[in-house]
Amino acid sequence: MPKQAFLAHHLSTSELKEKYRKTKDLVEARRWHFLWKVANGWTVKNSALAVGISNSYGWKILKNYNEKGIEGVNNKKKESKGHLRGIKPLLNDQQFKKLTKLIKKKSPDGGLWSGPKVARWIEKETGRTKVWNQRGWDYLKKLKYSWQKPRPKHRKGDPIEQESFKKNLPLRVKELQEKFKDATVEVWFFDEHRVGLKPIIRKVWSPVGERPKAVVQHRYEWLYVYGFVEPKTGKTLWYLIPRVNNKWLSLVYEAFAKDVGLSEKKKILLVEDNAGWHRSQNLKVPNGIIVEFLPAYSPELQPAERLWTLVDEPLVNEHFETIEDIEDVLALRCCILQNMTEEIKNLTNYHWLNYS
Repeated sequence: MPKQAFLAHHLSTSELKEKYRKTKDLVEARRWHFLWKVANGWTVKNSALAVGISNSYGWKILKNYNEKGIEGVNNKKKESKGHLRGIKPLLNDQQFKKLTKLIKKKSPDGGLWSGPKVARWIEKETGRTKVWNQRGWDYLKKLKYSWQKPRPKHRKGDPIEQESFKKNLPLRVKELQEKFKDATVEVWFFDEHRVGLKPIIRKVWSPVGERPKAVVQHRYEWLYVYGFVEPKTGKTLWYLIPRVNNKWLSLVYEAFAKDVGLSEKKKILLVEDNAGWHRSQNLKVPNGIIVEFLPAYSPELQPAERLWTLVDEPLVNEHFETIEDIEDVLALRCCILQNMTEEIKNLTNYHWLNYS
């Protein structure tokens, strides 16, 4: 029978278990797990195998714990974050704080900050003759910055109205549930999206050293995708329509009511924007659809807005001869999207949609 390894009595078995379960550092948690196994009579070899470390590393953990106690289990790498792999930082604390404030404004040339521009700033600040562009990128990451495209926000959007809408939507749902006690109330969001023969160009993955090409021909013929989404489930309904006006929207409402199963047992709260044809007096809204309008100039509150990147994917970097060709591709795409409920739910179920 293998001889049990010696374990110093710095902590009891239950205390070792508590350390293992509550430690947030993953490296330390694994070390405490290993020591707890040893404290329960496991051999070093079996304990190491159970927690996924080598036998030699297990003996090292045990030796450090026996000699230094709790301090011997600490993850020392956390204490060396001030240096990048032991290399002296390019900026001292004062210079780093200066860059932290500077990066929140426009770059000195009035443009956008980039890795090379940060590197040039470091050269001037430190007097170094050469700082590689990559180091500028490193410092942007060190400042907890990432390269992102801003979400457009209309300057006329009213933040107070937007917050009020978020808070009142669950109350509106509850009000309708009380009004239609014998019916289910579903919340759907609706929007339109224009696509056409004007090319859509996007970045794609391609082999290093090969610049991707897209055949283009700018023409201006369009069709519209009318999209309905229920964020809580990821369900969608789609309609390809040649125009946006109250006549076509009335027909789409009629088709939507049929496809969604509108009845005395099912009512729909339909949230949409303030487009003129959405508010037309000539618009025919089926009984059982209750329309709720978003605050003016608030596209960021419209979950259906996030559907369009998915809709556009098969059209990206492609050339189409006729609008009918695009229609065929979109018809297939919409059928595929109807089965992508989990992905669409993750994309559209905003955190503030807290109705039930």
